Amino acid sequence: MHTGNKELLKIENLTTSFRIADHDYAAVDDVTITVRENEVLAIVGESGSGKSALAYSIMGLHTRAKVKGNIYYQGQDIVGMTPSMLNKLRGKEIGMIFQDPLSALNPLMIVGSQIEEVILLHQPRLSKKERSDRTIELLSKVGIPHPEHTYGRYPHELSGGMRQRVIIAIAIANDPKLLIADEPTTALDVTIQLQILELLRRLKNESKAGIVLITHDLGVVAEMADRVAVMYAGQIVEIADIYTLIYKAQHPYTRSLLQSIPTVSEAKSKLHVIQGIVPSLQNLPRKGCRFRSRMPWIAESAHEEHPEMHEISPGHFVRCSCYKHFHFPDQKGDHRHVIS
Repeated sequence: MHTGNKELLKIENLTTSFRIADHDYAAVDDVTITVRENEVLAIVGESGSGKSALAYSIMGLHTRAKVKGNIYYQGQDIVGMTPSMLNKLRGKEIGMIFQDPLSALNPLMIVGSQIEEVILLHQPRLSKKERSDRTIELLSKVGIPHPEHTYGRYPHELSGGMRQRVIIAIAIANDPKLLIADEPTTALDVTIQLQILELLRRLKNESKAGIVLITHDLGVVAEMADRVAVMYAGQIVEIADIYTLIYKAQHPYTRSLLQSIPTVSEAKSKLHVIQGIVPSLQNLPRKGCRFRSRMPWIAESAHEEHPEMHEISPGHFVRCSCYKHFHFPDQKGDHRHVIS
């Protein structure tokens, strides 16, 4: 954990709500996290836990949501910035790698022009030749073979892995200090996934950028993250460095997620299947422990009425006191947490 590094992003008590049938429902509920230079903070959780809503809040991309709280980027609060201030920040200081490259790219423009557009927006003094040189350099940097040839291709002529690289080239075109990667490898096969992760890691090491990596894949987290924030039903339920999270996770949700990953050594043993699903925005319990209904074998009295984040060791925070009483249904009464 790079504690000496400068804080790039500080999110304090962020709540992002959407209006559904005359009511506001918080998809991101009172979230507080920080990201430093040269650090990968992974935000992990199932679909519907609020991860992408959080990413879009950081980028100021929500058009119909109510955003409360503070998002400080190097001390400036993004919440409440005017669109023109945001546009100066987005694409220059903060880059975003979107989940679906096909919808993020313009199908009618060659990829070279799409990258150049971002460079022109933030570095208008560069000549046409400097821009195209920079674009070819970026295509090569993200591991695209024959970048001069790819420069003139349209998105539909490229494979999914290549399109994802183009998206990354656009995100890093102006050397941002902070990268938000929203499920950057979801639609890709495993080999390409690893290449994209390797690419992100190299970018981080070269530019000392901070990366917020949003994913539901714990394998990706183990591969990439320095610290992890686990999100469930709009709230952060556990934060720790990667080692602590994998070997000493405490929140019942984190432990259930870890327990549901198949590992080679456990091929014969039974995987834990988390009961139920993440409740929809309208049906979220707004009082008490939000994970309670998915572990009905744990006594009601184990939960706090208003679950707080508790720092149980330096830098390791867990929400609600239920972690002290949790066990898997087949380990009656054994709360000791052992991941072999």
